[in-house]
Amino acid sequence: MDCLGSALGSFLAEAGRGICRSTYTRAIYTIRFKSNIKALNKALNGLVDVQNKVEKDLKTLEIKGKSLNVQLRRWLRERILGPSITDQTIASEMLVKVLSCLMSDDVQKVGIWGIGGVGKTTLVRELNNKLWKEADTQPFGMVIWVTVSKEFDSGRVQKQIAERLDMEIRLGESEERLARRIYGKLEKVSSFLLILDDVWKSIDLDKLGIPQTDGHKDRKIVLTSRYLEVCQSIKTDIDFRVNYLCEEEAWEMFCKNAGEVTRLDRVRPIAKEVSRECGGLPLAIVTVGMAMRGKKKVNLWKHALEELKCSVPYVKSIEEKVYQPLKWSYNLLEPKMKSCFLFCALFPEDYSIEVSELVRYWIAEGFIDETQNYSYLMNQGITLVENLKDSCLLEEGSHGDTVKMHDVVRDFAIWVMSSSQDDSHSLVMSGIGLCEFPHEKFVPSIRRVSLMNNKLKRLSNQVVECVELSTLLLQGNFHLKELPEGFLISFPALRILNLSGTCIRSLPNSLNKLHELRSLILRDCYYLEEVPSLEGLAKIQILDLCATRIRETPRGLETLNSLRLLDLSRTHHLESIPAGIIGQLSSLEVLDMTLSHFHWGVQGQTQEGQATLEEIARLQRLSVLSIRVVCVPPLSPDYNSWIERLKKFQLFIGPTANSLPSRHDKRRVTISSLNVSEAFIGWLLENTTSLVMNHCWGLNEMLENLVIDSTSSFNLLRSLTVEGFGGSIRPAGGCVAQLDLLPNLEELHLRRVNLGTIRELVGHLGLRFETLKHLEISRCSQLKCLLSFGNFICFLPNLQEIHVSFCERLQELFDYFPGEVPTSASVVPALRVIKLRNLPRLRRLCSQEESWGCLEHVEVISCNLLRNLPISANDALGVKEVRGETHWWNNLTWDDNTTRETLQPRFIAADGNIPTGSLGMSCYQSSNTIEEAFPISSLPESQAEELL
Repeated sequence: MDCLGSALGSFLAEAGRGICRSTYTRAIYTIRFKSNIKALNKALNGLVDVQNKVEKDLKTLEIKGKSLNVQLRRWLRERILGPSITDQTIASEMLVKVLSCLMSDDVQKVGIWGIGGVGKTTLVRELNNKLWKEADTQPFGMVIWVTVSKEFDSGRVQKQIAERLDMEIRLGESEERLARRIYGKLEKVSSFLLILDDVWKSIDLDKLGIPQTDGHKDRKIVLTSRYLEVCQSIKTDIDFRVNYLCEEEAWEMFCKNAGEVTRLDRVRPIAKEVSRECGGLPLAIVTVGMAMRGKKKVNLWKHALEELKCSVPYVKSIEEKVYQPLKWSYNLLEPKMKSCFLFCALFPEDYSIEVSELVRYWIAEGFIDETQNYSYLMNQGITLVENLKDSCLLEEGSHGDTVKMHDVVRDFAIWVMSSSQDDSHSLVMSGIGLCEFPHEKFVPSIRRVSLMNNKLKRLSNQVVECVELSTLLLQGNFHLKELPEGFLISFPALRILNLSGTCIRSLPNSLNKLHELRSLILRDCYYLEEVPSLEGLAKIQILDLCATRIRETPRGLETLNSLRLLDLSRTHHLESIPAGIIGQLSSLEVLDMTLSHFHWGVQGQTQEGQATLEEIARLQRLSVLSIRVVCVPPLSPDYNSWIERLKKFQLFIGPTANSLPSRHDKRRVTISSLNVSEAFIGWLLENTTSLVMNHCWGLNEMLENLVIDSTSSFNLLRSLTVEGFGGSIRPAGGCVAQLDLLPNLEELHLRRVNLGTIRELVGHLGLRFETLKHLEISRCSQLKCLLSFGNFICFLPNLQEIHVSFCERLQELFDYFPGEVPTSASVVPALRVIKLRNLPRLRRLCSQEESWGCLEHVEVISCNLLRNLPISANDALGVKEVRGETHWWNNLTWDDNTTRETLQPRFIAADGNIPTGSLGMSCYQSSNTIEEAFPISSLPESQAEELL
């Protein structure tokens, strides 16, 4: 470890040359084939064990009388994903000791400390998950996991605790008030364990709202820290130091990360020495092991060992011993990958970075080739992100499409940037509660500055000129109200300027002198009304004005010939886009105006001097578009050609057009509150994946035009939504399509539509529903039968989900045309989910002979006349859940007792009452209602509604 260092030059150039190349990846896949097969078999066996464990837990809950729905949801939320220590003897023994202490009445607080990257978080994660697995026997009524982080933020910690307690987070609530609510909540919990991970300094638990543990045997706290002093400052009763791995366990971990190559006789001895150089530090073992994964050439291993042994440490401190293996792995990256990696450290500790945002930064910095189109660059950036994750230098963020850095890795990256005098020299002071602008930190050699997520109120009018500064991140300084005129002049080479989430009302004219600027991000500057002329920003590629108060587009916008992305979404005050502005943006690839106040018109139907759709048609490079349009555009060759060019679009047509996202939004058209009787939308449907019709009139005439004028099907359309149409859907003259106009339809949503049966719509449009997967019907007051089978439709082969609610006249879901003979074969052979709510006249779902063999989830609420479910004794084994009121369940009739006996443990009472005829013991014997077993008042509103 002491010899780890920086002299890796020539070896790194050779060893790391192909780390991100696809040919290397394909070779590795070939090498790993056998080990992958073994791993797969092992994983399958593990899944069987998990299945058995879940079944056992469910049985236990039934005996205890707990609500499965609520309890399981809580368990799932409390599990923390990550690596296990099951194969680490020393760590496993320490876990046993920690558990033993927690069971002792004499211990209330346990400290776990050790160097960064040694495995403290992994240890307490294993503790958390062990308690999760043993929920039926362990003593704690609640386990609360909190990540504290280096830059302690009491509000963020409180929110994590509140979320674990299912407490509502109230906007603008003070920390003192939230602390009182947390205290009150925990006082009511019989027993709890609070796990505080990554604590860097003493914490006042009282200010967080944590009740005193002294004198309360059932209240315990476990914390992890790099420093024993921090543990002792919180008055721990016992402290455990997590030491390095022994040589045997370190070697085993190294082999797991380096792969099968370590088993080769010619490689194994050298690989063992490389493993020893990692000093038993798990983080170092993982990073070096991954870097050497699949490398078969002995000379590469020898060279790696020589470089690791001969390197001179930068400083003798123990922290920098950790950095040597990280630096070794870092040096394997190609130059652009290094820059991409270091950029990630500009964000605060434990910050989940949106991948799309990160890639846009990389593009603006020039880390990714700017000559390709925007879509290609985004895909290239995502590939780089995945490569960094594969190198263990990035990890998954807290939610989808985000990444973050391990805090030790981030510390290393900041160390590299702060000590470097090359183009990576950076100042990182993000998320540390900074109130005063750090004048003294700005030096001429600095390249990037991150002061984001602080409490800055003002900036300096004069700063040391930083002629190389390319990135300045100031977002998240909510108290910042002004940008001084002289401030920006000091940064003539600036490429990225982010002021998002500040309270600035205007920008200085000096902005126009940033001739190298590539990305100007002003998102969520809710008070920003004035933007100076942008005429001097000839190289700008990204302009984000989302959620600002601008009333018209900035002056000089039409001169930005390099602009690729223009975000005007949520500009609720935008009233004017002068004609001729947008049409001159010859490089524009993305135009996002989702939820903007401005509506685009068509030539001859809009106010003189305002922009029209004809301008958008002239944008040859445009690939992504989201706008609001005054009316349905008429069919024209120009419109048709630009719609075809777009890879993704959302057109919101009409004065109130908005709709919720769905699975098929890649090319969506929403038409709302318009008379569409004379509209022809066929040319739109030819290029659309999702069509939404909200509260339109003249729908019948429009359908008639569609049927008469269409000579072919609309093959792209996957989703159709019709909402708020009071008339019967029956085109004048009874026109019927001669072919299925929507042959690839997967989703159909009908809400507040006057239909007696879907058959009316089916017949007119020639629908066969051969690809339909999701069917949702709501508040169709005239609907009596969902669908009659016969003629063109004999069954729905791919239907997976049915949701029907608030149709007061509905009597049956499926019936048959006269003369059609029902069979025992299911008309919905792929149906997995059926949810029925508030259908007071519903008596049956299908013919008596049918059984729906793929059903997994059944929900029936307020459908009191329904007496049968199409489930046989054999098919009942596949059902995971039946949910409904107890009186409905008790009144169901069955062909045999076996079916009921099989489904009984899977029944969840929506009203919390005890179902009669339970097998031996009821799921709710210990309480009469869910409210008693788990008070609904303690749940967030969304979950409480779900239970009722």
